[in-house]
Amino acid sequence: MFSAAALLKNALSGHTGWTPHWRKAAPKPRYDVVIVGGGGHGLATAYYLAKVFGITNVAVLEKGWIGSGNAGRNTTIIRSNYLLPGNIPFYERSMKLWEGLEQDFNFNAMVSQRGVLNLYHSDGQRDAYVRRGNALRLHGVDADLLDRDQVRAMVPMLDFDNARFPIEGGLLQRRGGTARHDAVVWGYARGADRRGVDIVEGCEVTGLRRENGRVVGVETTRGFIGAGTVGLAVAGNTSRLAAMADLRLPIESYVLQAFVSEGIKPLLDTVVTFGAGHFYISQSDKGGLVFGGDLDPFPSYAQRGGLPVAEDVAACAMAVMPMLGRLKILRSWGGIMDMSQDGSPIIDRTPVEGLFLNAGWCYGGFKATPASGWCFAHLLATGELHPDAAALRLDRFSSGRVIDEKGAGATPNLH
Repeated sequence: MFSAAALLKNALSGHTGWTPHWRKAAPKPRYDVVIVGGGGHGLATAYYLAKVFGITNVAVLEKGWIGSGNAGRNTTIIRSNYLLPGNIPFYERSMKLWEGLEQDFNFNAMVSQRGVLNLYHSDGQRDAYVRRGNALRLHGVDADLLDRDQVRAMVPMLDFDNARFPIEGGLLQRRGGTARHDAVVWGYARGADRRGVDIVEGCEVTGLRRENGRVVGVETTRGFIGAGTVGLAVAGNTSRLAAMADLRLPIESYVLQAFVSEGIKPLLDTVVTFGAGHFYISQSDKGGLVFGGDLDPFPSYAQRGGLPVAEDVAACAMAVMPMLGRLKILRSWGGIMDMSQDGSPIIDRTPVEGLFLNAGWCYGGFKATPASGWCFAHLLATGELHPDAAALRLDRFSSGRVIDEKGAGATPNLH
């Protein structure tokens, strides 16, 4: 366990006494629950299954290594400033879990509630943010509408005087911020392992075995593993895994790029999003500016993107903060987004008995990690949807009860 005494002891011994955070488990022949996907959502699900529901005969299967997927390929932003009733309670649960996460699993996830500021540039956009802020406050979520002077006092390096899209103000969620992406999965992995969960790395699922219409286990590169229940939490590879059970889902996979600049002195102590284009930026603890924008405009399973999106993100950066043109890009990467047809997630059972789904995270996957794990664990343990995820049903696409958060309709490339 981490403690002041343990830190002092290991500091005096040259930090040679630390043990691995989780076991390199070999798969057992059968588990009560098998979770496919060792990212944040899969590990959080296993953690809460063990901690909250006492279900410890659980395996998390990861084809790579922990943190090799989208968990290590995002821009680390956490927030709950959504608009629609189907999303607000869910993401607010996640925000509340973020606020106590490090104490809960005794691991430094570097949660920093530095605030998330959404800029607006027109009267119409201001009115839309007033509506969003009122919706948040009606659900007990913090939201503050700032005018131009208040934004200038908070983030003076933005381009207020010569901007192509003048900054009129912003909507601020002070409780939002960032967290260290890889530390989150390490913390959940460590916590789940300590409660008896097997984390099996280098174990790719190659098939779903069914008997009499029910999933009874998974075929993997390390042999067959039996399961009472199988949960899919594989983000951009959801459609591939679902096809193994003859399921066609309302999901398409796209690449979302992210970028990090060279390290600089402290400049930006909050998260800022550009209202006249899709662009968001924050500063990491290492000094690099972390930013991203739109999806690449074509379906892909590749963890890399194209130059047109990089150019568009750079143009947005220059439009809101011209000083960024003097910085060099240190690195970039791409994560595979499982884009649902209404831009909102899915946590539900599937038509195949014994198979459950956690998918459709679009842009919201990292920030949703704690609530996703909590609600998916509740579903796997009880068979019932958690109240905070009650609207995130799979059948909403056939019933017409979609949660069209961005209002762009059934066009994944525009979400």
